[in-house]
Amino acid sequence: MIRKLAYITLTGVLLLALGFGLSIYSSSEEQAMADNTNTNYEIATLAGGCFWCVESDMEKLPGVIKAVSGYAGGSEPDPSYELVSSGSTGHRESVQVTFDPERISYARILDHYWRHFDPTDTGGSFGDRGFQYTSAIFYHNEQQREIAEASKRSLNDSGRFDKPVVTPLIEFTTFYPAEGYHQDYYKHNPVRYKTYRYFSGRDKFVENHWGDEADDVIEAARDTAMVTAAGGDFVKPDDATLKKNLTPLQYKVTQQEGTEPPFNNEYWDNHAEGIYVDIVSGEALFSSTDKYESGTGWPSFTAPLVPDNIVEKEDRSLFSVRTEVRSKAAGSHLGHVFDDGPQPTGLRYCMNSAALRFVPKDNMEAEGYGEFLYLFD
Repeated sequence: MIRKLAYITLTGVLLLALGFGLSIYSSSEEQAMADNTNTNYEIATLAGGCFWCVESDMEKLPGVIKAVSGYAGGSEPDPSYELVSSGSTGHRESVQVTFDPERISYARILDHYWRHFDPTDTGGSFGDRGFQYTSAIFYHNEQQREIAEASKRSLNDSGRFDKPVVTPLIEFTTFYPAEGYHQDYYKHNPVRYKTYRYFSGRDKFVENHWGDEADDVIEAARDTAMVTAAGGDFVKPDDATLKKNLTPLQYKVTQQEGTEPPFNNEYWDNHAEGIYVDIVSGEALFSSTDKYESGTGWPSFTAPLVPDNIVEKEDRSLFSVRTEVRSKAAGSHLGHVFDDGPQPTGLRYCMNSAALRFVPKDNMEAEGYGEFLYLFD
């Protein structure tokens, strides 16, 4: 990062004249939560060049508790900034992100991460050159590895860049926090930080490749938090309880916006009479009377059973624009809705079986869904 000092020295006065300001996105609530230990929190370790910048970008996300700049992946114990900068330690400048999976998923963390650096650069990151500034995702478990693989594959398939994404996925081994003066650098040294970031070319790259989409994940995470909090009398279980009560696939789909395989799920070919409810909350969502064969391999419906029980919102994950469908009370990710369905609605609610529980017609009265029996008269 020696080049950082050059950027700062040569252009600091200019930026003061231009009036660059500081935007602090992390709330006092997030800061207070960072001081508490919560065993339900999870960790993401990411390298994307300058850790000042990655830390700043990560701390903008709702549900991120804290982000710590440091050094990851190398063999040198507790290295100094100068030693890592020499390129001799095997460490990369990295950021360790502590997040609440009940508020933001690992998949969304990665979606935001991709949008704020150049993942096609094999030799460094913008003005900082050398292995120590190259990007990497350090996965902490098998689930993170699978999510990261899918996320990287989606970015490559999107055609967003002219060159392939080269960011490696590496099993996590070591992380050492950087010196104190590197932590929250963007807050404590706003002019120097803005100077470096602007003249490194990072901001220009993000603007050219993502434009207004760069911070879409921030808005999506805020929307999800609002949906989850709007469930009336239903109280969503904590993450540990969800993991205990749900299968790994159900958890991945409903809590991490995952997608189950087509033609290999529980309800795609179910023709029995009954209704489909949210696997977490039991909200009535869809009826067999609106189910049809879409040929996609997922259960598909022309309309929701109780429109007030679902929330639709724009979804720009996987680097395309779709309409996501969530349950209102539980905030579960259910699937997406498309405008290629049959009449009378012309809609196809393409759902994941793993997000649903089927209640047969004969069981509806006993399970408290008797009000919907009129559908089968």
